[in-house]
Amino acid sequence: MKPDFTKTGLVPVIAQDFQTREVLMLAYMNEEAWNLTLEKGYACYFSRSRNKIWMKGESSGHTQRVVEIMIDCDLDTVLLLVEQNGGAACHEGYKSCFFRSIKNGEVEINQKRIKDPEEIYGKK
Repeated sequence: MKPDFTKTGLVPVIAQDFQTREVLMLAYMNEEAWNLTLEKGYACYFSRSRNKIWMKGESSGHTQRVVEIMIDCDLDTVLLLVEQNGGAACHEGYKSCFFRSIKNGEVEINQKRIKDPEEIYGKK
C-alpha cells in the first residue's frame, strides 16, 4: 500500500521524533520521493519552492533515518517516525520547525536555537 498521489501529485508528510513524538516538520512527497524514502531508509521530500526532490540533510548533514511509516485512512497524508540526526530538523537551527507559539496574540520563541544557520548553510 502507498499514498494516493493521483489527487495532486503530492501528499503532506509529518516528520515526528520516534522517541519523544515531538513534531519536527511538515513537508511534501511525490511518488519519486516516496520510493526513494523506502529505498534509502532516510526521509526524502519534494521541494515545492525548488521544484525538485531532496533528501533531508543533504546540505546540512541533519538527516532523518526512518524508523516507521504510517499512512492515514484516506491515503493522502504520511507520518514518518524518524531519528533526527544532527539535532536540528529546522533550517533555522531549531530542533523542530514549530519553534514559535502564539500567546495572547504575541509570537514567542518556544525553543532554544541549537545550530547557527550560517554555520550550516552559510546564510540565514
